[in-house]
Amino acid sequence: MNELHRDLVATARKAGFWYLVLAISGVIGFLVLHSQVYITDDAAKTLSNLIEQETMARMRLLAEFTIILSQALAAVYFFKLFKDINHFAAFTLAACGMMNAGIIMISAIAMGGAMQVALSSIPDTDKILIIQIFLQLIKHAWSIGSLFFGLWLIPMGYMVVSSQRMPRGLGYTLLAGGIGYISSAYLVYAGIQGAWLNVLTLPATIGEFWMIGYLFSYGIRPQA
Repeated sequence: MNELHRDLVATARKAGFWYLVLAISGVIGFLVLHSQVYITDDAAKTLSNLIEQETMARMRLLAEFTIILSQALAAVYFFKLFKDINHFAAFTLAACGMMNAGIIMISAIAMGGAMQVALSSIPDTDKILIIQIFLQLIKHAWSIGSLFFGLWLIPMGYMVVSSQRMPRGLGYTLLAGGIGYISSAYLVYAGIQGAWLNVLTLPATIGEFWMIGYLFSYGIRPQA
């Protein structure tokens, strides 16, 4: 392994590390903690949770910070990894990753605002109204953010397929996942509902963990 490729493998593993942090913080923050604090259709219950479970609410907010930070740093290291393979695609990947981090920042701002309102001395009726607005911001930041998460996966998958420096199956899975996320966002806001919509984002989950595992295990193949 020459020095240039060794540096590239090191960059790949840094990208893999921040991608893993993104995945873990997303699972803990969004899938585990979120529903224990924020009830989208029940601002009164959310207010009660924010007051009575303040520590958990703060943990949820810190998990959101970690999601934003790790998404941004993963975007930086993926750009560094792929920029000499396809500069335009690498820039597109990084830009969409940063945009996704920016959209999730709206969710974090809303969470911080909701906590401050809940712990303030204003009347409860006013608190409930304000928190309901914050709940909608959190919900739609994540829903609309899926557009850019899909766009982040598409150039990633394209570079894997076109460069042949990672398994082509991984690239096609990432492409399918990116298209699935974008399609899901469009369908939800078109008023279409159903558990089957979750199937659209399943390739993304498979592709992400495959990518993380490959980055840690092999990094990236040498140029042919």
